[in-house]
Amino acid sequence: MAAQGRIVWVSGPAVRADGMSDAKMYETVTVGNSKLVGEVIRLTGDVAFIQVYESTSGLKPGEPVVGTGNPLSVLLGPGIIGQLYDGIQRPLRELSKASGSFIGRGITTTAVDMTKKYHFVPIVSNGDVVTAGSGIGTVKETDLIENLIMVPPDHPGGKILNLVAEGDYDLETVLATAEKDGQSIPLKMYHKWPVRKPRPYLKRYDPTVPLITGQRVIDTFFPIAKGGTGSIPGAFGTGKTVTLHQIAKWADSQVVVYIGCGERGNEMTEVLVEFPHLKDPRSGKPLMDRTVLVANTSNMPVAAREASIYTGVTIAEYYRDMGKDVVLVADSTSRWAESLREMSGRLEEMPAEEGYPSYLASRLAEFYERAGRVRASGSPDRDGSVTLIGAVSPSGGDFTEPVTTHTMRFIKTFWALDAKLAYSRHYPSINWMNSYSGYLADISKWWKENISEEWFSIRSETYGVLQREDTLKEIVRLLGPEALPDEEKLILEVARMIKIGLLQQNSFDDVDTYCSPEKQFKLMKLLVDFYKKGQQALKEGVALSDIRALPIVTSLLKARMDVKDDEMPKLDQLDKDLQEQFKSISGVKVSN
Repeated sequence: MAAQGRIVWVSGPAVRADGMSDAKMYETVTVGNSKLVGEVIRLTGDVAFIQVYESTSGLKPGEPVVGTGNPLSVLLGPGIIGQLYDGIQRPLRELSKASGSFIGRGITTTAVDMTKKYHFVPIVSNGDVVTAGSGIGTVKETDLIENLIMVPPDHPGGKILNLVAEGDYDLETVLATAEKDGQSIPLKMYHKWPVRKPRPYLKRYDPTVPLITGQRVIDTFFPIAKGGTGSIPGAFGTGKTVTLHQIAKWADSQVVVYIGCGERGNEMTEVLVEFPHLKDPRSGKPLMDRTVLVANTSNMPVAAREASIYTGVTIAEYYRDMGKDVVLVADSTSRWAESLREMSGRLEEMPAEEGYPSYLASRLAEFYERAGRVRASGSPDRDGSVTLIGAVSPSGGDFTEPVTTHTMRFIKTFWALDAKLAYSRHYPSINWMNSYSGYLADISKWWKENISEEWFSIRSETYGVLQREDTLKEIVRLLGPEALPDEEKLILEVARMIKIGLLQQNSFDDVDTYCSPEKQFKLMKLLVDFYKKGQQALKEGVALSDIRALPIVTSLLKARMDVKDDEMPKLDQLDKDLQEQFKSISGVKVSN
């Protein structure tokens, strides 16, 4: 029986209603005469505390509150890709058609077009036995995405009966029935799933396959695995959003879920304007053909912001269960945490550090633990992954604030953005001394098998140069570079070349915006070879000024923009030029 009560107290998005003894935790309710959407977040006796996902202005005590009996759920089926949703999966384009530029309250619409027809191709036959999560057929959702129509994860399964023939059907068509224990349950193209409940799977894999993003500082130095977790914290103006756009655009995933969680409206507008015009680099089709946008800007209801990351990750898990690799980008989890803080304050809960609720850490953990590369339930066999990348916006770039410190406990890749690098126009402004990746050892086998046996040792040597340069900077600052011997001056020179020729990347340059793993390795190896030849030349009495004056230095710095991914022989030629030029200044035969 649905709970029915009445409003007794309103404070911003928080509402208290009595007479709700039949309500359940996290049940969705309609609030007031306008039937605003809300969710029960605390029960005390017959009093329910409700967070309302729409503006509560005009609500007054005495108005009805009616329970739906269901938790906050999202509709999962064909038609999600390319959509722009708010935090509770209401399609913003449809809402704007119904109410104009300013979305009215209490407007309801379906998450996808239920009347649109898709061409259904069955992959099972009448009489086949299916289990929860099994595929029964496919439809072409967009030019880039084939949608696997699955038995819902909470479905008992059974023997397939009354399967429709291949053809065009809308979402409400019963495609088949599954009979078990004398009970027939219809199967449609869509099903619903509670956003706060992780979707089940058969098995979780170790994170051994890297997510290739084409960004050198990420892939080579601080990689993330498919099914991994990452965080990108940085102060205002350090390039978080552009870096996230690059990852969303270039990562080797089939589906992108982009959550604009509490960001400024103009930033989300940039995403909305830019993404539809971006081409998918692998197919040439629009990037929106494999992207879902969840927009909940800072001026939209704060409670829906709290729900938005759960909505996004549930959609991501749905495509994971089809056997697809999904990248979910949340920008930013700091704004999401602020919505928790505001709701906690309205409920008069005891505040913890900096006013955040004491359950901030557990909520962050709940979100990040939904990442993973898994074997999906049911048949056919398929593996999929959800990679979670959360932006954090610490005030003033202070990484010791609660959201950043708690996030660091639950993620394994940390890309720390540095305001000093950003102000010196070094992009991406990922600080190579403060960042880390816990996936390095796990994915090094992939690099060795697919790119080069030397990858790990070359990467270690390159990073070693950067670490040694960092220790020398203090001496240079106090005594000047003249106080260093030539061997250490060479380290400073090579570190400069690594920063310009490898760590920097221009996202607006047609060639440099994406760098293939093969090119990343060859660029890195050229710089390590230059360092080794330079050390050897110094031992043979060559002046450091002669090494710095070699024409190859300029060529190495420009190679990232001059050599395209399909022009690897040019890098091999650079290697030969490097050997020859060192041979000419040393007078000693240099072996390849």
